[in-house]
Order: sequence, then C-alpha cells, then structure tokens
Amino acid sequence: MQEKAYSIGTPGQKWGNEEKQAWFAKQVIKRSYQDLVVTKIAALNERFDVQQYGELAYESLGNGAKNYPLFIIKSRNWDKNKGTILVTGGVHGYETSGVQGAIRFVESNAQAYSEHFNIIVAPCLSPWGYETINRWNPNAIDPNRSFYQDSPAAESALLIQHIAKMKAELNFNILAHFDLHETTDTDNSEFRPALAARDAIEQKNWNIPDGFYLVGDTIRPQVDFQTAMIKSVEQLTHIAPADADGKLIGVPLSQFGVINYATKELGLCAGFSDSEYCTTTEVYPDSPKVDDENCIVAQVASITGGLDFILSKK
Repeated sequence: MQEKAYSIGTPGQKWGNEEKQAWFAKQVIKRSYQDLVVTKIAALNERFDVQQYGELAYESLGNGAKNYPLFIIKSRNWDKNKGTILVTGGVHGYETSGVQGAIRFVESNAQAYSEHFNIIVAPCLSPWGYETINRWNPNAIDPNRSFYQDSPAAESALLIQHIAKMKAELNFNILAHFDLHETTDTDNSEFRPALAARDAIEQKNWNIPDGFYLVGDTIRPQVDFQTAMIKSVEQLTHIAPADADGKLIGVPLSQFGVINYATKELGLCAGFSDSEYCTTTEVYPDSPKVDDENCIVAQVASITGGLDFILSKK
C-alpha cells in the first residue's frame, strides 16, 4: 500500500500544538457513551460493585467533548485467597467489541467465575474515543502507548492510579489481565497515516489480519495460556492466518494466531498490571465472515478460555 500525504501537517515535520488542535477540530461525535455504555454498566449494580474511579475533564475543549465519568465493575465478596483478574476494554475507544465484550462478560459469565477469582472490569477507558470512533484521545495521544509513570494520557494515568490504590487497600497482585481490542480497516485508511504524519515517520506495516488473534508478552509469553484462548475462540469465529512472510501486523508468529510484544516497554495496557498471565485480544470486525455479535462473543470466549486454563492448573 502506498502511503498518501495526510491532510494535516507538513510531510517530514512532527506535529506541534497547532496541528494537534486542527486534528481535534476535525473529530465528530458519532455515538453516545452514556446511552451505549454507562446505562449497561449501571444495570450491573444489582450483582456487582460499580465504582467511579475518575473523570476525563474534556468539556472545556469544545467540539462536542464532555466530562466523562470512568467506571470499574468489581465482584463482591472479595477474598484475598483468590487470584485477581483484570479485564480492560476501550483503551482505544473506536474498538467497539472490546467495550461491549467486557460488559457482556460481566453480564453473562463473571458471576460464575467470581467463585474462583476476584474480578475487576474496566469496560471503557476512552469514552471520548468511543463517541468519536477514535484511536487517540483529544490531545492526539494514544492511550495504549501511554501506560507508564507520569503518563501524558489521562485515560491511562487514572486507571494506573486506581489499580495501585486498590492493591494497597486490598493487598493483591493481578494474576491475569485481558485487554480487549480490535484491528479494523480504518487502521490503514486513517490511524496509521495519522500516526505517520504526527510523528514524521514512514509507515511500513499495512497488514490487516482477517480474523481473531492474540498479542502475548515477550517476557511472559505463557504459550499454553494463549493456546487455550485461541482454541476457545475458534469454536465461534475464524483465527487470522499469517501473511506470506509468516507474520501478523509485521510481527512473526509465536504460534498459530499469536504474536508477542514487549508490552511493558511499549507502554501497553496489558503490561502495566505486571500480571502472571496477560494477553491483548484483536478482533477483525470488518471481515465479511463476522457481525457485531460474533465479535462480542469472541471477546468473551477469549476471557473464559483463559480463565478455564488457569483453573485447570490449580
């Protein structure tokens, strides 16, 4: 794929504040976080503890942005003898099944698994991104490259701070972390070109895998854990085949349907929790072989497959 000049900025020059503001001014509210996400989270309060852990103060920016409350859902009857599971969604707000898959897991499966695990679910870290169907936050920062100390992305910093506070109060470490994502056709039409323009780099990877895949951690790949999730998901939808070079998104396969990233080093959400088991799911919603519901249930199957594997090791 030939890279075209992006509509904002000067080729070869990194964006400054003027370019970032021009980019923000182009963004349009397309759906409602309140209607599609918050109402579903609120309905779970009868069976789970729903807590607001922060707010993104974006209303003053204008252009339809709001102040967005952020929520976690926590299993009740917390037991320090159980392992603690973290599920995150909507780190990239435009990746719809990550948000809805996290909520669906709580609606349909979390109660049963809470007999064995303490469960924390943060369904939508980037509500502005959800409303504008966007990868970045209003400041043109990618939250999923910003999970580190003194993060410039409030979406990342607020969750890091809250999980640290919970750990201090409840004395636990995170056993497993499932971070739910999508890879979409807009990665090539919008987000990769925007990244190349913002950072004045050449975009060399244009691969969009057709199917579900996982991103494990290079330090703790947990091969059998990743295998169990792939086997669970392939009962419901197709797994992405490698490209002609044996890669997915430019990265060599570690096994069928799985690649590994340096999650901590890259500032990825899956890395900040320092969990024993971690994975980033990737659904391809633009495939002609799937629909919205199939993408959501695939996300849930990845979680349940991983949890069933952990239970089998006890």
